[in-house]
Amino acid sequence: MAQHDDDIRTRQRGRALVMALALGAFVVLMFTISIAKIKAGLG
Repeated sequence: MAQHDDDIRTRQRGRALVMALALGAFVVLMFTISIAKIKAGLG
């Protein structure tokens, strides 16, 4: 039973890591687009 719980926790941790990386990439993308739009507007 403990091994089964460990497997579930490992999968949950992996999914959480993927979601965190995806969210981080999205934030960086939005920041980059915002900076590009600001520079285009001022330039």
